[in-house]
Amino acid sequence: MSRRSKPAKRIPSPDPIYNSVDIAKFINRLMKRGKKSIAQKIFYSSMKTIEEKTKENPIDVFKKALTNATPLIEVKARRIGGSTYQVPVEVKPDRGAALGSCWIIESARKRNGKSMIDKLTAEILDASNGQGASCKKREDTHKMAEANKAFAHYRY
Repeated sequence: MSRRSKPAKRIPSPDPIYNSVDIAKFINRLMKRGKKSIAQKIFYSSMKTIEEKTKENPIDVFKKALTNATPLIEVKARRIGGSTYQVPVEVKPDRGAALGSCWIIESARKRNGKSMIDKLTAEILDASNGQGASCKKREDTHKMAEANKAFAHYRY
């Protein structure tokens, strides 16, 4: 195991419209093949659509969706004495936000719809209401951690 210090965490510069680091990270995760302008167009168009549909601040809806999709606990495989246990561990806030945003994007891509803008809009709206595939994934993760609570003493 390396004794060197951990590298400094790189934080992306805030996005140009909403001036938020969380949104910049989300856009970076949405991006494919380095095409950031397309990812930004998709995200900002979906924010406009959300504002038209809900008549609320789209940032509040997005933050609520991200909070609803963020897991608080997950399971990690731990090998002890020849057998592998699924050990429940708490999720750090940075990793939780990363998992939540990845799940929102992943479930938006799997949705049936015409454009990615429509699919992302629908998934963010569903997640903000506590529904949708990303919230279901969070619930499944929590259920699995609850089921394996007996192995919590193997936590590292």
